[in-house]
Amino acid sequence: MIETITLTALKWHHITDPSDEDLKFLKDNFSFHPLDIEDIRSKTHQRPKIDIYDDYYFLILHFPYFDRWNRFLKVKEVKIFWGADFVITIGKSHWVVKNLFNSGKESEDNYQIRQVKTSDSLLYKILEHLMLESLSLLSKLGIEVELINRDLFNKKAERTIERISLTRKNIILLNTIFKPQLRLFHKFESGDIAGFAENMEDYWGNILDYYQKTWDMTEDYQEIVEGLSKTFDSLQTNRTNEIMKVLTLISSILLPLTFIASLYGMNVGLPLQNDPHSFWLVMLAMLILAGSMIFLFKRKKWM
Repeated sequence: MIETITLTALKWHHITDPSDEDLKFLKDNFSFHPLDIEDIRSKTHQRPKIDIYDDYYFLILHFPYFDRWNRFLKVKEVKIFWGADFVITIGKSHWVVKNLFNSGKESEDNYQIRQVKTSDSLLYKILEHLMLESLSLLSKLGIEVELINRDLFNKKAERTIERISLTRKNIILLNTIFKPQLRLFHKFESGDIAGFAENMEDYWGNILDYYQKTWDMTEDYQEIVEGLSKTFDSLQTNRTNEIMKVLTLISSILLPLTFIASLYGMNVGLPLQNDPHSFWLVMLAMLILAGSMIFLFKRKKWM
């Protein structure tokens, strides 16, 4: 289904789930390359790219979004045809694109879509809001990293391990999204992508600044989470060593006492076995031995 917003001399077409009729409409009314048509027909994710032609550009971009439980990040593909007097968004795009398009259809245009005059300005507005949403997601991820840092010394290890693993997984996904597209967005500022309107260099530079910031934040959070993970592993190892140390000391104290007790439990002739005070003498010897070992361990600062 094709929905269209007419903005003076500019048209924004939005195709949610392109059918064969929709693809035929694109072929009949626009001189798009057949390979681009195949890309929008494909149901699988394509690699991010910008194809440059004489009279239009074809963009495939990836942006993150949270799942319905706000736990795991996922990838949404944004496919855009961008010409002098049209912008066409294809597929089940990011919800930001849907909100912008719906805003342009309504009388209360909260995003001021109807005030856009050129296709370059419309594309800039779409990219800007996608960047702002990505920064918002990164801010939420930064809060999660800070909470992990606070709970690092919490004794509930399972919860901390789960949060570190979840955050690391999300950061890895962001890395795979943003890194391949950084070079792609440099083409806007470098002039490789000229666009169709004049004086857009500062705006494209602003988009690149947004993207560079998201990439820098992703790298920073990745380093922080790696550091927190190593610190947490060290803490857990130290706690395990402390537990093993205490158990070893207890075993070392009980071992000779167990030997004496098992020795006098044998049905053989032993010293003092006929003495009426043998039990108390053996207990006294065991207490002295245990006390001596505890004193020795404390003197050597083993406990």
